[in-house]
Amino acid sequence: MMPTMVADSRKLVHVFTDGSCLGNPGPGGWAAILRFGVTEKVLAGGYSRTTNNRMEIMGALQALEALTEPCRVFLMTDSRYLCDAVEKKWLVSWQRNGWKTAGKKPVKNRDLWERLTPFMRDTRRTNGPIPLPGRPQHVHLCRRMRGLTVD
Repeated sequence: MMPTMVADSRKLVHVFTDGSCLGNPGPGGWAAILRFGVTEKVLAGGYSRTTNNRMEIMGALQALEALTEPCRVFLMTDSRYLCDAVEKKWLVSWQRNGWKTAGKKPVKNRDLWERLTPFMRDTRRTNGPIPLPGRPQHVHLCRRMRGLTVD
């Protein structure tokens, strides 16, 4: 069983996210499961023309934006793109470089990264994203909820 409270007494919410599209670009969708104790909230959405990376970011973003109070979050994803942006400090570099990549090109999905960045900066609120290879059942549920077949 996953703990639901942390030492500072804020709620601990586990978030599982996924996103994809058929074709790239193409129709796509995202889903997120937010879990606090035994309570779960499932979110899902989609777009008629999008990219896989946008949907991966959108799953995490929509979950974090759905939180109604300050809490501790463990965000789990199968998106290497999302994990690398945080773990390898791409987000920090992109901002420092005026939203340009190391190759001096504009950062793709800047609009979503700018919305996500405050959640990643606030360590009192968010931990992650965390790679999700050990919890495939949540990824499969996210995939069913967003209504796309991926593989």
